[in-house]
Amino acid sequence: MSTRVLGVDPGLTRCGIGIVDVAPNRRATLVHYGVIRTSPDMSIDARLLAIAEGIDAAIVEHAPTAMAVERVFAQQNLSTVMGTAQASGLALYSAAKHGIPIGMHTPSEVKASVTGYGNAEKKQVQQMVARILGLAELPQPADAADALALALCHAWGGLVPVGARPHGSRTPVSAPTSGNLTPAQQAWRNAEQAGVASPRNTRTGRFGK
Repeated sequence: MSTRVLGVDPGLTRCGIGIVDVAPNRRATLVHYGVIRTSPDMSIDARLLAIAEGIDAAIVEHAPTAMAVERVFAQQNLSTVMGTAQASGLALYSAAKHGIPIGMHTPSEVKASVTGYGNAEKKQVQQMVARILGLAELPQPADAADALALALCHAWGGLVPVGARPHGSRTPVSAPTSGNLTPAQQAWRNAEQAGVASPRNTRTGRFGK
């Protein structure tokens, strides 16, 4: 049975969402992706409501069994990081409300997971997400591609078993072992062990909105 993961790339103007099914052999299939958009002309409460409703709608329609949210640890633009934190909180709230276990991942973790390189460019992430999911075109906009990458990173990183269940099953997923990781997954694990994915060892910040 596959595991269904919802990735959320939080943002106040553009909140990316991406949903994938990942089989026990780690083969991934696209379920849905898109972006929840809000206008700066809207009041902050209306913008947050729109984002919350968009995330809830994705959960209700696609019934993910796990959620992955980008962990924000550095941002020079205070107004941007505030909006990102607010959107992130809404995602965590929605997950808790629906009883969905969550995992939070830094941009370096995600980049290393899908490309094998923790400092990969945004275009490289899009290209690898398209290749992994067998898409004919790059997922657009980039925020949606980032959300899909988050979902893949979470499913491949062994965090899904923490309270998660395969889609349509009550049996937890087994974490991948080092002997059967894909090259990108092994690179991610090596990067994590070397400290590349640690906030104190990287200055990559967010994916870049």
